[in-house]
Amino acid sequence: MQNRIFALVDINNCYVSCERAFNPKLNNVPVLVLSNNDGCAIARSQEVKDLGIKMGTPLFKMQDMIKQHQIQVLSSNYALYGEMSRRFHSVLFDFVGLGEQEIYSIDECFLDLTRHRNFDLDQMAQKIKARLWQWLSLPVCIGIGATKTEAKIANHIAKKNQQYDGICNLYEMSLTSKEDIFSQIDVSEVWGVGRKHSKKLQNISITNVLDLASANDSFIRKQFSVVMQRTVLELQGTSCIEIEHTPDAKQQIISSRSFGQRVTELVDLKSAIRAYVQDAFKRLRDDALLCGCMMVFVQSNPFDESMPFYNKSVSFSFPEPTDDLLLMTRYASKMIATLYEKGIRFKKCGVVLTCLEPKAKHTYDLLTDMQQVQEIERLMATFENVHDKFGKAKLSLGAVHNKNNNWQMSREKLSANPFRVGSFLKVR
Repeated sequence: MQNRIFALVDINNCYVSCERAFNPKLNNVPVLVLSNNDGCAIARSQEVKDLGIKMGTPLFKMQDMIKQHQIQVLSSNYALYGEMSRRFHSVLFDFVGLGEQEIYSIDECFLDLTRHRNFDLDQMAQKIKARLWQWLSLPVCIGIGATKTEAKIANHIAKKNQQYDGICNLYEMSLTSKEDIFSQIDVSEVWGVGRKHSKKLQNISITNVLDLASANDSFIRKQFSVVMQRTVLELQGTSCIEIEHTPDAKQQIISSRSFGQRVTELVDLKSAIRAYVQDAFKRLRDDALLCGCMMVFVQSNPFDESMPFYNKSVSFSFPEPTDDLLLMTRYASKMIATLYEKGIRFKKCGVVLTCLEPKAKHTYDLLTDMQQVQEIERLMATFENVHDKFGKAKLSLGAVHNKNNNWQMSREKLSANPFRVGSFLKVR
């Protein structure tokens, strides 16, 4: 069996890099991106990391440092990040063939470079890196290895060591050099190990990557699992994890957010749940699925010691699996009304779609009115077309996109989305 070659391409500080791509004033200054409702740090520029600010630090705890170091603080702009991610993965697809790309996350992508073994891999990586910068202004690091696990470690090395200039090729590195580097990396940095297994590994004197790569895979399987055995084999150069061409089938779709401020009125809860149902509906349609069951839940603030924690849910099974937004919204509104209690200060609500199945494979009951099914499909398709052309705020069920809704997520420092009509950058 021929040796395999994999690359992992990863955007550096993804959310920050996306913001900088359209706002050069953010270059070379500390930048911080906040979570939903501007709660805590979820993305940090290198300048912010160097100041010692950790991921997940609440905004109120950073105020003094923000003022002292003039940190630029932004609300998370998921529409921008999603579009930049799509373009990032699209650029990478041009370098490989069909079935040789795995979209691992919003900012990470595996490439199978086995067919390119006779090419200069470092030169190819440089070309990928240069194109992503030239076309999208996205800085990346690239790790190359004989396995996906090795490519992950190589990417980590490229990020942490400036001498690699963003590219680490373990595949063509000498064994001595590779072992020297592996001996300096904590075992918790290995893909799939993390904190969960690192303590147990340390108890058997496996503290760094070289220790794990040198371990007996059969012994590791007995002590842990076949998954950890595969990790050892991958570190030894035996490819056990293939490129995943299609994601696993979804088991559920969840749409939920914390409110910008506490909600006490039923009308506001209904408005919020309608918005979340529409969000879940879009993802249901994007994946060509039908929903058999729907759950609606509400919560108060679990950290509010002045009031008892309120956490309730209710479920409903549709007579026939559906993707009818009107039907889903109608039942969700009724369900949340049964959960409402006067005097509760609600912090969060949401909808969960379960019992999902592919629409193309669904067999309707003999008594189903197929003419009605087709009419609903045309209506839903029209609803989607309006959203695609004019934006989701132009058509909705109820006033869910009213800016005065007090349940809307707080995003006071939101940057403009340059991909939205009306927000295009002006070039003079």
